[in-house]
Amino acid sequence: MAAVLGSSGWWRRWWWRGLLTRDGSRMLLLLLLLGSGQGPWQVGAGQTFEYLKREHSLSKPYQGVGTGSSSLWNLMGNAMVMTQYVRLTPDMQSKQGALWNRVPCFLRDWELQVHFKIHGQGKKNLHGDGLAIWYTKERMQSGPVFGNMDKFVGLGVFVDTYPNEEKQQEAQKRRYSPGVQRVFPYISAMVNNGSLSYDHERDGRPTELGGCTAIVRNLHYDTFLVIRYVKRHLTIMMDIDGKHEWRDCIEVPGVRLPRGYYFGASSITGDLSDNHDIISLKLFELTVERTPEEEKLHRDVFLPSVDNMKLPEMTAPLPPLSGLALFLIVFFSLVFFVFAIVIGIILYNKWQDQSRKRFY
Repeated sequence: MAAVLGSSGWWRRWWWRGLLTRDGSRMLLLLLLLGSGQGPWQVGAGQTFEYLKREHSLSKPYQGVGTGSSSLWNLMGNAMVMTQYVRLTPDMQSKQGALWNRVPCFLRDWELQVHFKIHGQGKKNLHGDGLAIWYTKERMQSGPVFGNMDKFVGLGVFVDTYPNEEKQQEAQKRRYSPGVQRVFPYISAMVNNGSLSYDHERDGRPTELGGCTAIVRNLHYDTFLVIRYVKRHLTIMMDIDGKHEWRDCIEVPGVRLPRGYYFGASSITGDLSDNHDIISLKLFELTVERTPEEEKLHRDVFLPSVDNMKLPEMTAPLPPLSGLALFLIVFFSLVFFVFAIVIGIILYNKWQDQSRKRFY
């Protein structure tokens, strides 16, 4: 029940209808607040307030999407803006597209609601590959992980529609045990500090924080995903059954995400394909009460991590040498080499002179 009431737009809608029957003027006032985009939504008495952050949100008619300096969102690859959605990839082979927010997010607690649609002509197990929602340090970096770079820094939430591992196991005549088999499409999450690679052959299983089955293809009603980050607690829920309520998928405590990262969405197709559409992205700032102890505990972090999950240590790469620095290194190396040869010759000659004197 808490998951349903947490921040569901459907719960709000019924709550508003009840409010209308009690006090029409109050309803009008709240509607005006909602229209401004800055009105607070209370989630549970005395717990949190939500504020829609327009600079991190995207909805029809998709204003602010483009390449100009005033754009809030940038497209990449084959992504294109349509009247009813932003299509990351069309239902065609070997396509790749992404949508990235230009404004870094410095909120401590937030909730991202994703309205998406995955559909295409492919039949069972003949479609792919899925889409990803990102909160990462780098943006606009194409790569093999659902259209984004590998070894990213931040959070990735994957809606994976093709079971690579299962197909490989079938090809090798192996069987899954019921306890480890996953049913696709499948939602999973991964936190990376830049040291981990996403394992495509195993559908990200070695690095996932958790996951759940999500039958999201070719549905005739809206599908939603919500990513909530509150007090270092990551929660992922979905509304994919057409019942207008959130259903739990992933819940992980102790997730440490730095502030100042970017939100984005990306997708990729290979030999198999699908239409991957983003209909809206709505980010809410969550105002959460903290005790003094929690304030001390929840200080800013500078590298993503998860409590009780060991991530490999990151070694910072050495900066590339400039042309001048490389020239100086080579020059002084040659000088040292010549100097060493000269000193060696001098010492050798002195040794020979002393040998002759002893002989005579």
